[in-house]
Amino acid sequence: MLQFLVRRLLLIIPVLVGIVFVAFILVRAIPGDPCRAMLGEKATDKVCDAFKERYGLNDSIIVQFGRYAGNLLQGDLGTSIKYGRPVGDILLERLPMTLELSIGAMLFAVIFGIPLGIISAYRHNSAVDTVTMVGANIGVSMPVFWLGLMLAALFGVALKGTALQLPTSSRLTAGLSLPSLAQTWHLQNLQGFGKGVITFASNMVTLNAVLTGNWKVWGDAIKHLILPSVALGTIPLAIIARITRSNLLDVMGLDYIRTARAKGVIERVVVFKHAMRNAMLPLVTIIGLQFGGLLGGAVLTETVFGLPGVGSFLVDSIFSRDYPIVQGFTLSIAMIFVFVNLVVDISYAYLDPRVRLS
Repeated sequence: MLQFLVRRLLLIIPVLVGIVFVAFILVRAIPGDPCRAMLGEKATDKVCDAFKERYGLNDSIIVQFGRYAGNLLQGDLGTSIKYGRPVGDILLERLPMTLELSIGAMLFAVIFGIPLGIISAYRHNSAVDTVTMVGANIGVSMPVFWLGLMLAALFGVALKGTALQLPTSSRLTAGLSLPSLAQTWHLQNLQGFGKGVITFASNMVTLNAVLTGNWKVWGDAIKHLILPSVALGTIPLAIIARITRSNLLDVMGLDYIRTARAKGVIERVVVFKHAMRNAMLPLVTIIGLQFGGLLGGAVLTETVFGLPGVGSFLVDSIFSRDYPIVQGFTLSIAMIFVFVNLVVDISYAYLDPRVRLS
């Protein structure tokens, strides 16, 4: 198992190098001039020449990439051209919100998608199966922005004043706030990596509330996450339900399942202990891929519900040709995606020992 894990960790290195290179090149392949995109009518030739000289945009791509890679090895993601702030600081403010939303959406998709898929497979060709699969098809077909608006209209307007009313915008109710963990734990003198971790955890509201024991804020934060998580997680839920059903139907027809039933094994044990373990391998892959998609696809959800995440900020940075922001955000999301795939590979080895033996 250790050798398997070491091999996977070593394979991550060339992947990350490739991500850095591709992100750097693609950002600069976007048509347009950052100077003219930001300054508009004020962007005279003289001003733009000074602008490019200041940010090193006159150098060749190779020189720019070498400088960027060198800074990256020192933990420096660069400074935003538009905002004049370190990209790392902006990332620590924005990424926790997107990560919270993605985790909430994936939990919603997994908690409801897998049981629906199991029920549908076990009740194959029944009314329950038909209703579940029709619902899954509808879920896949609904655009995120439309579903978000409909949920906001239903739970924020139509059900206003009832017990079912839910918040439709912002991260916390006005008047509620959380101090940073550095202030709570008196860690103001932290520097470097430790300071970044504490700042990141502080900006993840649900985690901050748990660590500080502020359950009122935690409950409010969860309420604010419900509608965005449902809107973002409906498509993954439908996909997970369909994949679970398909894989479980394939496994339930195998010889060892018939043998277990012939021996008198309880049906619940047959389904959950024997069948689901083998059906989980493709499902784990889908969950990992869907989580990566949620990280990069939360733009519309964050816009509809007014959440200060990565998505809308990244789109604005692309339009303004803010290269350091786009590169830093892309690299960070890609690294999370690579880490999720590493967890998927490790889960393969746990679910199927043949994987680590190979």
